[in-house]
Amino acid sequence: MSSVKTILPPAMLGMLGGGQLGRFFVIAAHEMGYKVAVLDPDRNSPAGKIADVHLCAAYDDEAALRSLAEQCAAITTEFENVPASTLEFLAQHRTVRPAAASVAIAQNRVAEKNFFRDSGFPVAPYAVIEQAIDIPAADSGLYPAILKVARFGYDGKGQARVATPEEASAAFEKFGAEVCVLERMLRLDYEVSVVLARDADGNVETFPAAENSHLNGILDVSIAPARGDAAIRDQARQLAVDIAQKLNYTGVLGVEFFVSQGRLLVNEMAPRPHNSGHYTIDACVTSQFEQQVRVLAGLPLGDARQHSPAVMVNLLGDIWSRGEPSWDAAYAEPGLKMHLYGKHEARPGRKMGHFTVVGDKADQTLQGALKVRHLLGIRD
Repeated sequence: MSSVKTILPPAMLGMLGGGQLGRFFVIAAHEMGYKVAVLDPDRNSPAGKIADVHLCAAYDDEAALRSLAEQCAAITTEFENVPASTLEFLAQHRTVRPAAASVAIAQNRVAEKNFFRDSGFPVAPYAVIEQAIDIPAADSGLYPAILKVARFGYDGKGQARVATPEEASAAFEKFGAEVCVLERMLRLDYEVSVVLARDADGNVETFPAAENSHLNGILDVSIAPARGDAAIRDQARQLAVDIAQKLNYTGVLGVEFFVSQGRLLVNEMAPRPHNSGHYTIDACVTSQFEQQVRVLAGLPLGDARQHSPAVMVNLLGDIWSRGEPSWDAAYAEPGLKMHLYGKHEARPGRKMGHFTVVGDKADQTLQGALKVRHLLGIRD
């Protein structure tokens, strides 16, 4: 019997962050009968536009945080760069999931890599760069490598490919001598990710592993379930569960993996719903966002079973450069589900939406998604 307090509709739930992940949370919560208050400094935030309450303030604005705590029965977040101190402050007044300690590890690449390594999870060889003298020599076995800023990097931002110590030093200086992780580049077979939900009693539901490809450092296409070796998919799901258990994590967690020469390695984790889990909205019994609501409200986890093969494609602002995309051509694909985020300005590299194609056969679903991707002007 669970001792966790259950929060029932029409209670108000709180969301830190107003981007597309927050928007999908608001939609799921509304469908389940809850109200939502969003705290985000952007007046045009996609989640804030449809929330019951939009507190337009910074994430460290104490007055706004107090207002959020007063109005909400429980609070969560949509992205890992909300200050851990903000979560700690709110946790003094309300239930906050995930906990600040878990978010603090995920928002710092050094802490994250060290957590994986020290917990015995397989990771690519890496070195922590706190100052220029820490840059490894040419014979270290780490080159070619990727230099990644430890904090506030996402979607390929704050990263540089380097082939020599000299290039690593130049990139380190370009990043303002911020603490970085230098990670050896691997020969990749492919990449996969697993999204799971873990409740406060330790119960876990994992979604099927997705196979991911990126374009300019940003997720481009996710295929679910992932192709390839079933043993790799099963191992990825188990590793994701083990990571959540080790963290004593409560919430929705996304874990990214590399598959290199048949070996599975942990890349990074996100303490929130994940872009590669968007297929769950249209192809699973319970979406990752409904799971987020369920965990926050202390409800039993939903069934994460996938009922249809699915392919998700991100829509970036680049495709608006020649005007409004050809939506009529896209909608001619019978298995298409379109999701536009309501962002007020299309910019290159900005995630403006995504579409998912679902069907009965995996190969036809992939063909349909790639056809729509081409019709909308996405270029490799």
